[in-house]
Amino acid sequence: MELLADPVTLLLAALAVAVLGLAKGGFAGLGALATPLMALALPPVTAAAILLPVLLVQDVVSVWSYRKSWSGWIIGWMLPGALLEVVLASVFAASVPEAGVLAALGLITLLFGFYRLWAERGGRIVAASNSPGWVGSVFGLACGFTSQIAHAGGPPFQMWVTPRKLPHEVFVGTSSITFAAINWMKVPSYMALGSFNREVLTAAALLMPLAIAATFAGVWLVRRLDSARFYTLVYLLMIALGTRLVWQGLV
Repeated sequence: MELLADPVTLLLAALAVAVLGLAKGGFAGLGALATPLMALALPPVTAAAILLPVLLVQDVVSVWSYRKSWSGWIIGWMLPGALLEVVLASVFAASVPEAGVLAALGLITLLFGFYRLWAERGGRIVAASNSPGWVGSVFGLACGFTSQIAHAGGPPFQMWVTPRKLPHEVFVGTSSITFAAINWMKVPSYMALGSFNREVLTAAALLMPLAIAATFAGVWLVRRLDSARFYTLVYLLMIALGTRLVWQGLV
């Protein structure tokens, strides 16, 4: 409990876990705000280490909830790139300028969100993208890299997958399985770095009930949105997230 003994730290940790739950429930990309929230009270490395076991448990809930709605084609193209980049980011993490990476990712995310809202303004029907699979592998590289350094793999996934205009439950299910796999890819490097000490695991365990409840809440909310509203909300979240990442990277 030592890491969460301070009331402010506990509040920020609870908010971070609730945000992750909503993200895992279907509000894709929102989870990238979790580590910065916890990093307001804890060292970023410690915050990320606490959140990874939480993510693994939330992945079980989200994958089970959307187990019948996912695209194997998208997952198959994205995961090889993600695995390669998780390994490379693990090796070169110390030399990666995290602030610059997050600022660049935030700017791209922000512009993409604005572009999609503009393209679909007034309920316009925009033709779904049919970019080839190898493009997904490139975005998979970005997913693995940003996920490894800051649990922020959502924006690259969104930038390739949202233009494909999948049914929104298929979009969420595909995201759930993709990031469940990526999160397990990250476990060996965290173990090798000794990040999972007793205090970290105790803090993560204390947050698990909230993590599970928040994920089910996210699933419940997403299933009550139609596809048009869901994607509009995703673009708005991307704009908010992009703004936050730019701020985090520059300040």
